[in-house]
Amino acid sequence: MKLSTLRRPNLREGITFAVAAAGIAAVAASGAVSVADDSVPSRAAMISEAKPAVPALAAAPAPAKEEAPVVEKAAAAAPAPMPAPAEYPDNLDGWIREALDILKANNIPASYDGIHRNIIRESAGKPDAINLWDSNAAMGIPSKGLLQVIDPTFQAYHVPGTSTDVWDPVANIVAACNYAAQRYGSMDNVNSAY
Repeated sequence: MKLSTLRRPNLREGITFAVAAAGIAAVAASGAVSVADDSVPSRAAMISEAKPAVPALAAAPAPAKEEAPVVEKAAAAAPAPMPAPAEYPDNLDGWIREALDILKANNIPASYDGIHRNIIRESAGKPDAINLWDSNAAMGIPSKGLLQVIDPTFQAYHVPGTSTDVWDPVANIVAACNYAAQRYGSMDNVNSAY
């Protein structure tokens, strides 16, 4: 069919289509309810209740063959897909903001200020920071990354969906905040080495 043969439906045809669609939905809903209820009287009641919707469908004039674009137009009115995730800058601000979105999605409490304050104290904002002199380092498990997380703590508090690399800035922040939430209620409550 050529595009030039397609016509735009008028208001009456659009309303007729909407009424027909509503009737189909009502019949489908009645059928779904009757499948869930195995009692015979209930099914009979469901069928008799559904009958008024059927005449409404039958009363609607059958669409002409060239009105097929109406269905396509209705399908096109479906909600748009979710937008792509936000782009975060590859810097301290971006890492914290991305981590906050992941924390929020996982119901892990933390604030931008609490995370930022602890990052500055722990690593001066350097994602490749490593502590080679404290007791953890003496045991062979140095603190690593923005929030100075040791490997066992990172693995225990890793949040699914983030990188499994302790050096990844966002994964480091999220795991550390998850640990702080479990131990202190939130990263916001941490004011010294943790």
